[in-house]
Order: sequence, then C-alpha cells, then structure tokens
Amino acid sequence: MHRRPPLEDFAIDTINPAGPFRRIAMLGNHTPRQCGIATFTTDLRNAIATEFTGLDCFVLAMNDGDQRYEYPDPVRFQLADADLASYRRAADFLNVNTVDVLSVQHEYGIFGGKAGAHVLSLLRELRMPIVTTLHTVLRNPDPAQRASMDELTRLSERLVVMSAYGAKLLTEVHGVPVEKIDLIPHGIPTVPFESDSKDRLGVHGKSVILTFGLLSPDKGIEYAIEALPAILEKFPDTVYVVLGATHPHVLRHGDTYRLQLESRAQELGVDSNVIFHNRFVSIDELTDFLGAADIYITPYLNAEQITSGTLAYAIGSGKAVISTPYVYATELLADGRGILVPARDPAAIAQEVIGLLGDEPRRLAMRQRAAAWGKAMRWPAVAHQYVKSFERARVDQAARLRTRFQAKTLATRSGDLPELNLEHLRLMTDDTGILQHAFFSVPRYSEGYCLDDNARALLLMALIEDAGELDGKSVRALASRYLAFVSHGFDRASGRFRNFMTYNRGWNERIGSEDSQGRALWALGAVIGRSTDPGRQSLAGDLFHAALPPVSAFSSPRAWAYALLGISEYLRAFKGDTTVEATRAQLADRLLVLYRDTQGPSWPWFEDQLTYSNPRLSQALIVSGGALANDEMTAAGLRSLEWLAEVQTTAGGYFAPVGSNGFFRRGEAMARHDQQPVEACAMVSACLDALRISGDARWWQRARKAFGWFFGQNHLQQPLYDARTGGCRDGLHADRVNQNQGAESTLSFLLTLQELRAAHAGAGAVLGSSAPSHVSASIVWPHRPTAPPNGAGMTR
Repeated sequence: MHRRPPLEDFAIDTINPAGPFRRIAMLGNHTPRQCGIATFTTDLRNAIATEFTGLDCFVLAMNDGDQRYEYPDPVRFQLADADLASYRRAADFLNVNTVDVLSVQHEYGIFGGKAGAHVLSLLRELRMPIVTTLHTVLRNPDPAQRASMDELTRLSERLVVMSAYGAKLLTEVHGVPVEKIDLIPHGIPTVPFESDSKDRLGVHGKSVILTFGLLSPDKGIEYAIEALPAILEKFPDTVYVVLGATHPHVLRHGDTYRLQLESRAQELGVDSNVIFHNRFVSIDELTDFLGAADIYITPYLNAEQITSGTLAYAIGSGKAVISTPYVYATELLADGRGILVPARDPAAIAQEVIGLLGDEPRRLAMRQRAAAWGKAMRWPAVAHQYVKSFERARVDQAARLRTRFQAKTLATRSGDLPELNLEHLRLMTDDTGILQHAFFSVPRYSEGYCLDDNARALLLMALIEDAGELDGKSVRALASRYLAFVSHGFDRASGRFRNFMTYNRGWNERIGSEDSQGRALWALGAVIGRSTDPGRQSLAGDLFHAALPPVSAFSSPRAWAYALLGISEYLRAFKGDTTVEATRAQLADRLLVLYRDTQGPSWPWFEDQLTYSNPRLSQALIVSGGALANDEMTAAGLRSLEWLAEVQTTAGGYFAPVGSNGFFRRGEAMARHDQQPVEACAMVSACLDALRISGDARWWQRARKAFGWFFGQNHLQQPLYDARTGGCRDGLHADRVNQNQGAESTLSFLLTLQELRAAHAGAGAVLGSSAPSHVSASIVWPHRPTAPPNGAGMTR
C-alpha cells in the first residue's frame, strides 16, 4: 500500500512568497479546451490569482492541431502543439516579458514531437526558473519517453508530483534527487458535505452512483454497468450516472466506446437505470452532481495512473468511494477513506456497493474521513504550496548560477534552423508519386519517376512522422502515396524492385539497380521502425521481408550500406528478429572486409575511388558496429569518415564534396565540380550517427560545415536552398549554380534539415544519451541568404 509520506519528506520551506514575485506564467491546456489538464491549469491559475492579488499570473495555452479556442483574458499566448516554431516564439515571449517563474503542466500527449519533446525546445531557451508539475510518470518509459523526461527533469528547477509513488518513480527511474521534488496534492473546489441537489437533478429518492470525467476505453465503465444487475436486485431504486463528454482524441475516431456502453446496458436490461450526460460540465454543475451522489466509483484500468482529478474531487467533497487499485487511488483511499476492488471485476464492485448502501453508519464514517483528508487539498491551500515551490525554484536557480554562470540570449540561440517547408515537395508530387526532375522549379514530366526518389521521400515522411512536427493528415497522405509507388515497383517473382517509370506509368526496366533496392529497403525499414500507422507498417513489413534476401547476392557496397541502414531502422521495432540480424552481420562483415582489403595509410577507404554517396559506407559501419558491439567495425567507420571529411574540406575551410564530373581515383586529383546535394546530405547524416556512437563533439562541427554548404558556404558563395520555394538547386558547377530544383536535390536538403532538427530537439534517436550535454549550445547555424544566385539552369 502506498501511503502519503510526511509532507516534510518532500516539503517546501516556509519561504515568504510575497515581495520578489511579480509575474508567473503557466504553460498547459486551458478551458474551454475539454480535458483534465485544461481544468487543472485553469483552476490553479485562478486560485493563485485569488490568493495572491499582487501577482500577475497568466497562461500560455496549448492548442490541439489547428484547433483554436475563445480563451479568457488570462491566456495571453497560444501554441500549436505540432508547430515547433511556436515553441520558440513562446520562449521569446516569456523572456521579453520578464517572467519570474514558469509553471509547466506536463503530460506527454499535450505537446508535439516524439513523447512531447517539442516543449524542450522552449524550455532550453528560458532565463527564468521552471517548475514542472508531472501529471504522468511511467515505471517503464520507452526510449523516447525516457529521453524526454530525463531532459525535462534536468531543465526544471523543481518538480511537483501529486502522489508519493510518483516521487518514488522520479528517483528510481529518472535519478531525480528527492530534495528537488515537491509533493503537492491535486487541488479541489470547496464542495458542501450535504446537498439537496438530488431534487434539482430529478433523482430524489434514489440511490445515486456517480462516475465523471472524459470518457475513454481505459475508464472501465463497462464493469460498473455489468455490476448493476446484482445491485438492482437489492436496491432497485439505484441509478448510475455517467457524467462527461467523450475525450476529444477518442471522438476523432467516432464515439464507439459510449455506444458500446449504451449497448451493454441494454443487453443487461439496466438501461433505464443508467444515465449518460454527454457533455463537459462546469464546476457549479459538477458540485450538484457530487452533492447528489451516494457512492462515487472509479473503475479505471490503468494501474500506473498516478493522479486523478475526478477522484480528488470526490474525496474532497466527502463521498464514499469505490475504486480499482491504481496508484493514486491506493494512496488516496488508504486508512479507511475508501474501498479498493480488483480491476475488471463487476462482482466485487456489486458486493461493495451493496455493502455501503446497506450500512449507512459505515458509509457516513467513510465520508467523514475522506472530507477531513480533503481539507488540505482545497485550492487556496494548494495555491500557497505552489507559490512556495516557485519561490524555492528561484532560490535554487540563484544558487546554481552563482556556481556556474550561464549566459544565454536570443541572439545566440543555437537552434536557428529553417522551418521545414514541403511546398516544393508537394509541387513535385502527383497522384502517382514524386517526379524526378524539374526545369527551374517546374516539374519536368518528360523525365517521369524513379524508385530512388520515392524511397527518399518515403524515408523523409517516416522521419517527420516520428518527430511529430507537421500536420499528421498531410504527412499520412504523402507517406501513403510514396509507399504505394514503392509497393508498385516491387516484382514478387524476382524479389527485385524496378526503378525508372515513364510519365505514362510504364516501367522502363524489368529489374532496377542494386542501389535502388537498398534505398527502398532503407525507407521501408524506417516506416516499420518509426511510423505509428499499422496499415503502412504492415505493408512495409511485407515488402521489407520479401526484398531483403536478394541483397545477400549483391556486389554493390552502397546497396549493402543502404540495406544496413534500413535494417537498423527495422530493428528499432523488431529487435530480436534473428533472420534480419543475421543479414546485418553478414553485410556489415562484408563491408568491413572490403575496407580491410582496400585501405592504406593514405587511403583509408573501401574502394580505389570516391564516387557518390560516399559517407553512407562509413555510416553503415558506424551504425552496425555500434549495434553489434564490434569495436573494429566502429573504428573503421569512424576513421574512414574522418578521412573523407578531411579530403572534402577546402583550404578555406569549406565543405566541398567530391565532384561528379570525374570523382576521385586513388593517386589522382579529386574532381571539385558538379557537387551534388546528396553528398552534403550523406555527410551530415553520417556525422550525426558518428556523434551518437562516439560522443565526440567534433562531429557536430563537421555536420555544421556540411550543412552550411546548402546556404552558401561553398566555393561559389551561393546558396542552393531556395527559401522561396522550399526546393533545393541541383548542384554546383565550376562557375554557377544549377538552377533546377529536382527531387533528389530537394529531398537531400529536407532529409538533412529534418535530421538536424531532430538532433537539436534532443530526440534520442539521433543524439542518444552519449552525446555531450554542451554540444547543442556550441552550434551556430549558418546565415541563410535570401538573394537568388546568378547562373543559367542546367539539368543534372
């Protein structure tokens, strides 16, 4: 049993909160948005404003997708959950308005990005202390959740939890010191112990069982309904009131759960005793329903739930409570303040309801114990505890800054990356797939399509979906189109993909190149490892397994490398697939043998020439060596990539990839012209993986240098990225920029940008826990020229 420890174990010093405070900001959901976090943020803000009239307390509200709300005056800034730029604007807003403390209401699902990681980009930029209230702490977080929570706890001066078990998880799972944690109860309104609201609600003379809150399948309400037949045999005048609208996220997929509940009540013949109030109620309405309830029940199914506003309200209003034994209920209902029953057990619910309805003295005693406990949970008391926590955060931050001065201004922000602009990508995409080439920025139909580019586009969509940066609907549409093209290109009889397709949808070949097969496997692996759409994952999985076996007979090192990168993506989801792991070991060993046989003191490389997509060979060894714990393999990948970075750097310090007009043969001069965006993309990606595996911060500098090539840090001092269209020009000739904005070039830029954005956001998939904590602060991204370059367009 989890009992609340003495408050002094987590308590806040009695620091006088008056005086220094002027302005407090809160970040979270806010009413009229309908969810528990919105209600909590609204109530906490109002309580603080009421108790501390001299404080300016306002809210930055999270919006769900493109949804906009008519907020009251305390909401002064709105953020779109998936729009990373809005988080950075919010950071500017907070810093400029000299906020003293930011109070964050944290739940993974209300912020954008993988495991809500977008909020970290806001918090990193702030000058004021951060106090984060954690509404969910998981015992077994997945890697993305762990990485997000670990950084959140580091960025926060203080952490507020509402249960002792939540504090225990913070210390055991995330290593948070206990002295950084404040245990503050969930706030509740003041509700009278006795009420005449049964008359107003039309249930006079009836025994009322109540459940309230937003409906979702994890609430377990069906088990309470299934308990009713037994209850009605003993107390036929009983009604079960299910109060609350369906959760908006559930409602997006239809109101199926509510319909299932109504159908189950009809099947059991208890529908006349079940009252559904399908709406989000005000506090005054909720007070009436609580006043009318004889028994409150939370039959929730999630045993790890560490807080429940509805249960807190019921206890605070002195209700007799029956609940399943989730963590918060176990703590709150201890010492006779309520009754616990097993989850999914209608018979146990019926037994306890019958017992309470038949024993008025016992029920009254339980109510009195609950009401006495709930006094400390009323909003005025909770508001005072929060303000003490805010003051402690200011003291903690001041002490920390005295020992380690940190200067951070808007002018030195490390994340000055362009926004992800898919305008040109969409222009190049029709209902078949993405077209290969463009004349300037106009799609060139005569060149048709290719598997290579559609695979690159599919890979990009998987990375974007994984990061959660853009509107999910548009990402799904593009991802499905590119996957459909890849699927159509596969010939099951041969196990091979076709590559080139004419504009009239005719294939130009029976079997495509080995490299195109590898690229397709890479993209399919990313869909399997990163997509949340089961349909796309299933199709990608079927294609991946059908297309992987032929690679073992391939002779192209790049095809091996692309396949290895795809296998790495696949194993994110299915680590332990022995067949795929065996193929990885075989291909990686083959690539390592090639390196051993060819490399020399002045030529640490896999072949006797550098041609195209060279960094992918090193990257495949680095990633595979890290996964296989093969130090020789990892070292070979890092050494070859380091040498490649050196030979592709000019005397002036610019990144200059091997030119496609001659390449670079061993013992000869390297071609410097007709440089391609695909090379810069591969170098940045390989450097990021080198950083992830090695932890060497120099790889950041190399990634930055290669990315700068897109923005004019090249021998022509001309940008290739076109911010007006969202496209990327096709390459650098000796004297001019190729003005055409084809698919390969544009996708190379977008893939590079997306990987860097994910790395800067701290997503563990790119940086990993081994990356030095100071790395992101050292990045200064290149200036982004906007003037169009000179030079006539040429095709690739």
